[in-house]
Amino acid sequence: MQSDSENMSGSTAPAADGLKLSRRFFVLAAPAVLTACTTAGGGMGSYGTVSEGRVTLPAMDTSGVNPRWLRQTVAYSGGEAPGTVVVRPSERHLYFVTGRGTAVRYGVGVGRQGALWHGRAVIGRKGSWPNWTPTANMIRYDPRNARYAGGMPGGINNPLGARALYLHRGGRDTMYRLHGTNVPSSIGTAVSSGCIRLFNHDIIDLHDRVRIGTPVVVLAG
Repeated sequence: MQSDSENMSGSTAPAADGLKLSRRFFVLAAPAVLTACTTAGGGMGSYGTVSEGRVTLPAMDTSGVNPRWLRQTVAYSGGEAPGTVVVRPSERHLYFVTGRGTAVRYGVGVGRQGALWHGRAVIGRKGSWPNWTPTANMIRYDPRNARYAGGMPGGINNPLGARALYLHRGGRDTMYRLHGTNVPSSIGTAVSSGCIRLFNHDIIDLHDRVRIGTPVVVLAG
């Protein structure tokens, strides 16, 4: 199933009014300078089998994956405070700022043209092996999703993957998510309905690093 997983409620994702960043912000948040990338515990140490109760996430064979999409610790000079999540859709990368000058970088899949969301938010909720309910728009886009109108239980085949981080603004759910995926080949591409997807092993890692209230910035383009 290629459908994206950003929404649990079945309601339509809101317009970007009030969520778009100003032109001045994008100038100030100019492209980060990244140098001297080194893998953070690469290979099976980072992508091994994960057993969690009734669900077992198989080890991920990274031998055929472009290294740029694998989790890495990198030098980072974007200027955001430690503990901030920054998504750069044009790069297909998400950064978790870990200190002054460093970040953990993850490969991501982003929204297809016409479905790109950008703005500021915070993590308002965290979910482990969450259920998924397609929105009305998602069902119109792919009628096969209608079979899950009543919800799809969490698990390996669920489009939300192993974890979901729900983006809120002003105390309200934006209906956009950072989440895992049941289609690992989509990482590094623009195919989703607007949300940001990561390898399941990577969203587990990010989920463990962030807290409720963690700031998230999704840059334009």
